[in-house]
Amino acid sequence: MTQVKICGIRDKAHALAAIEAGSNFIGLVFAPSQRQVTTAQADEIVSAVKKYTEATAVVGVFVNMPADEVNRIASSCNLDWVQLSGDESWEYCHQITKPLIKAIRIKPGQRPEEISEDLARGVGILSSQRCVCLLDSQVRDKYGGTGMTFDWSLAQQAAEQFPVIIAGGLTQENVAQAIEIVAPWGVDVSSGVEVGGAKDIAKIRAFIEAVRRADDNKG
Repeated sequence: MTQVKICGIRDKAHALAAIEAGSNFIGLVFAPSQRQVTTAQADEIVSAVKKYTEATAVVGVFVNMPADEVNRIASSCNLDWVQLSGDESWEYCHQITKPLIKAIRIKPGQRPEEISEDLARGVGILSSQRCVCLLDSQVRDKYGGTGMTFDWSLAQQAAEQFPVIIAGGLTQENVAQAIEIVAPWGVDVSSGVEVGGAKDIAKIRAFIEAVRRADDNKG
């Protein structure tokens, strides 16, 4: 089953709606962004999620923050995973204490072998940690939430070797094609389930339904 992460959640109502729709992960953005949450907001959302279910993991998204600060926030907010979406090195990742999602931005025209080699290097460095790589579009001065897709065929080789999450410009209309091409471990969506910059419950439900239909068609 393809794992689904709904990212950029800013309130408990949308968090619970995503869980009810079948989301496996909820993403809370701690980096400067229109979707940024405070630690107080995160505490409220995490508390609501944990009270509702232990089955959905809460991910904190960070960008270029000192590792000790990431670990402090992750612990105090009771996060399940940490996602690093900045320019953090693999060596930096080794300092993170929670299970890790490492964002890798795919450059246009990049060779699949280069992506796989980078992931293999990271897996080697992080051999003692649980780590999943998130492949996203490279957009200048952006660290996610771009709404831009990349050439999914570039991710096929990496997805055959490692658990990867596909992100960047996914919507209910195109996620099935991404799953068919890449067969990823998971998919991540933020702007694709929004209307006017705010999460939309109907779009969240439709996105997850599209993922599950794609899974059924694979089987």
